[in-house]
Amino acid sequence: MTDAQFNAARERLIVALDTPDLDRVHTLVSQLKDVVGAFKVGKELFVSQGPKAVQTVHDAGGRVFLDLKFHDIPNTVAGAVRSAAAMGVWMMNVHASGGAAMMEAAATAAEESDSTPLVIGVTILTSLDDEAVERIGYRQNAAAMVPHLASLAKEGRLHGVVASPREVVAIREACGPDFLIVTPGVRPAGSSVNDQKRIATPGQAISNGASHLVVGRPITQAEDPAGAARNIVEEIAEALA
Repeated sequence: MTDAQFNAARERLIVALDTPDLDRVHTLVSQLKDVVGAFKVGKELFVSQGPKAVQTVHDAGGRVFLDLKFHDIPNTVAGAVRSAAAMGVWMMNVHASGGAAMMEAAATAAEESDSTPLVIGVTILTSLDDEAVERIGYRQNAAAMVPHLASLAKEGRLHGVVASPREVVAIREACGPDFLIVTPGVRPAGSSVNDQKRIATPGQAISNGASHLVVGRPITQAEDPAGAARNIVEEIAEALA
């Protein structure tokens, strides 16, 4: 694998920093910043540490996907997007089920900020299977709801969506080649699925058309996090080739 192939593949990998410990965050980012493309700061870390979590990743040399899944009235979400943009995050997300007006407000707030971060929409959480989706009250299963929400997000001028690897092909068909598809629920072969339901391997997700993969515990809980990440990057590179 050439350096160019490795770098193209590593840009696709986002590591989830699901810990409230800033020292651990700094250590992981320092170990992984040359092997992966970005780091996800989610609710556990952000609620515990606030903006310091984002700053810690930046100080260690990483870029941030802020995974707080904003879901509120349009004005409130727009304000949250402006605040996140002021922290210099690379990407953030909102819930697509918040509706077109909310997503348009988020897109406008990002576009008007100095840093112009990417904003993507969460479709159906990867921890939900069809039975859970039905119990919530959706009239369609996940396979139908996800591309529908993705199309709504595109109409709302979002850059892409978060969706499971299972729905990537349908989203790509509905939203085109330039629409970002960020896929959690990615598990290397043989690793624990934990609380995920709709999953795939890194190679499968990329082959289906995913733009970025989010991987947490298979990397962060490995004895050698950098080695585990490199293995996934190599699998991504093979799929891209």
